This record gives sequence, structure tokens and C-alpha cells, in this order.
Amino acid sequence: MSTGNYSQVTEFILMGLTDQPELQLPLFLLFLGIYVVTVLGNLGMIILIRLSSHLHTPMYYFLCSLSLIDLCQSTIITPKMLVNFVSEKNTISYPECITQFYFFAFLGISECHMLAVMAYDRYVAICHPLLYSLMMSYQVCSWLVRVVYALGFIGATANTGCLLRVFFCKENAINHYFCDLLPLLKLSCSNTYVNEVVALTFSTFNILFPAMSIILSYVLIISSILKIQSTEGRSKAFSTCSSHIAAVAVFFGSLAFMYLQPSSMSSMDQGKVSSVFYTIIVPMLNPLIYSLRNKDVKFALNKMIERTF
Repeated sequence: MSTGNYSQVTEFILMGLTDQPELQLPLFLLFLGIYVVTVLGNLGMIILIRLSSHLHTPMYYFLCSLSLIDLCQSTIITPKMLVNFVSEKNTISYPECITQFYFFAFLGISECHMLAVMAYDRYVAICHPLLYSLMMSYQVCSWLVRVVYALGFIGATANTGCLLRVFFCKENAINHYFCDLLPLLKLSCSNTYVNEVVALTFSTFNILFPAMSIILSYVLIISSILKIQSTEGRSKAFSTCSSHIAAVAVFFGSLAFMYLQPSSMSSMDQGKVSSVFYTIIVPMLNPLIYSLRNKDVKFALNKMIERTF
């Protein structure tokens, strides 16, 4: 069918999380509070790591990059969702929708691989402590971060490029609170086979490869920890990884639930709930679980407060 047979859609309607009017204000206040905590937590973490020479180590270099990703990820999605809670017409233009999806894909893929890099950093620190400064030098860390962003760029560009060839007609109501790939493809009136193959290929690689890398790293880490003779030493080694394990479980679990299952209308409503975790909740939790339980961060924060006041 030629493109001339389609009446091209110029804007989409975001159906949001719920269509019940009585829930709009409570949800607006809830997610506004979450967004404020997310911005303060991640922005504060970036500033603290940048200004504290005590935190200029590979572990916090990666954590700073993760905080930047979480801050940007939340910012491209949450403000628009908050506006939709209090506006009568929840619309987004076609260019804005494509742009939002591109940055969402870029940041989401980057976070997957950044978590894998952070697991590798913990593996080197625990299993090869004597070689840590050599294996995780500044050049190596910079190279790893560049690779992470390059993979995000490739994945986002491939999926967005395929999405631009899709035509939308008549139906323009997206069953989601932001422009995600699967809800958009459901509105297409052209063949989406190529999009589905590309999406499944990149989703499988960008979810399973980092997840398997993390699992392998922690298998080796746990094996190394069990060889430590002292109970205090094992406890200290495991405490440096427990927060990362918790964040990884929530993030990859919600991603897999959304993208590695057969698409259907019934699963899309469940997918919206799953999406809330990795687009809104995880960016808020990361600075808390990675930082507030960390003695080095507490020490650096106290020193900064003393210098300030």
C-alpha cells in the first residue's frame, strides 16, 4: 500500500496511567514528589562526586554517569506526565513523540550497560584488588563509559530510524503515559514486521547481555567472598555489592517483563505499571541505595557541609 493512502497523524493522545478523574490529583502529587526527590538525589550525587576528591575513584566515576542517566531519563518522561495529569487534553506532537522515544531508548540502553560496567568494577575490586588500579585506570574507565553511550546511540538510532518509516492513520491514542515503542507500533496502519524484529533483536541484546555479564560477575564475586576467612571481611565485601544487586533486580526485572514477552492489549496495561519502575521509581531509588548507605559518601557529604557552613 502506498504512503498516499494514509492520513498521517500529526499528534498523539497519551492515555496516561489511569482515566479515573478522582485519581489524577493524588497521582500528580505522588509523582511530583518522586520527581523532586529524583532531581535532588541525582543532581546532588553528581555535584558531590565532582567536588569531593575523596570520591574520585572508578566506582564513583561510574555512579556519577549513572546519576546523570537517571536524571535525564526521569526529566524526559515525568514532567510531561505531570502536565497530562492536570490538563484536559493529553496530547503530544509527532516530532515531540519521536524525540522523546529516541532519548528514552538512548538512556535506557545506556543504563543497562552502565549497570553491567559497575558490576565489572566490583568484580575487579573484590577478585583482583592488587591489579585494580591498573585494570580500572582512568583511560579504561573513560573507554568503558564511551562504549556504554555508543551502544545506547546505536540502539536508539536503529529503533527510531525504523519507527520513522511507520505510518499512523486515524487511531492516535497511545495506551501509555509516554511514547514507547510497543504502544506506538500498535497504532500503525503499515507493516511493522521489520520494527518488531529490530526491537526484539536490540532488546534481547541490551537486556540479556548486560544481565548475563552481571550474573557472571557476581558468581565470581560470591565465589571469591566465600574464600575470605574472616566473617567481617566477607560482610564488608558483600555490603559493597548488595545495593547494586537490589537495583539491578528491579531494573532488569521490569525491563524484561515489558520487552521480552509477547505483545498483547492485556499485557500493555500491565506493562505501564512495569514501566513506572524503570522510568520513574528506579531513578529515584538509585542515589538512595547506592549512596546513603555508603560510608564514603556520608563522609564526603559531612565534609562538604562543614566547608560550606
